Amino acid sequence: MKKVMILAEKEYEDLELWYPKLRLIEEGFQVVVAGTGEKNYEGKNGYPVEVDGNIKDYKARDFDAVIIPGGWAPDMLRRHKEVLDFIRELNSAGKTVAAICHAGWVIASAGIVKGKNLTCFSAIKDDMINAGAKYTDKEVVVDGNLITSRKPADLPAFCREIIKALR
Repeated sequence: MKKVMILAEKEYEDLELWYPKLRLIEEGFQVVVAGTGEKNYEGKNGYPVEVDGNIKDYKARDFDAVIIPGGWAPDMLRRHKEVLDFIRELNSAGKTVAAICHAGWVIASAGIVKGKNLTCFSAIKDDMINAGAKYTDKEVVVDGNLITSRKPADLPAFCREIIKALR
């Protein structure tokens, strides 16, 4: 059974965490939600999530993918060395790294976007370009093991590509 990590922090984009979580469970994948210290986080729109544990307690080698939701959570997530190390390790192993919306901040801070084709929320387009990425305004962009999308409306395409990569 494939195992997927979804990262959580305060003010995550509610749909961008819950939609992939439920779709992947529906497809038979094991989904673990990890935070950076709290047991519960509230989304931007007020929807709560209780995490399974702290990112410090997990090893990237035990996972097949990581999904990073957007909202304001990425600004918090990228401040944690353990989060960035987890993403770097998965990326180095060629495993799926999926980022939507403002989650581009996290993969840029992890140093894995240079020379990569990607998309993100328009407000951080310049950040991605300045980090060395090649930006495209599309609902989903796949470049090797990196899957990116722009916003909640792109979730169907985002999840389809994640599921395809994990199969």
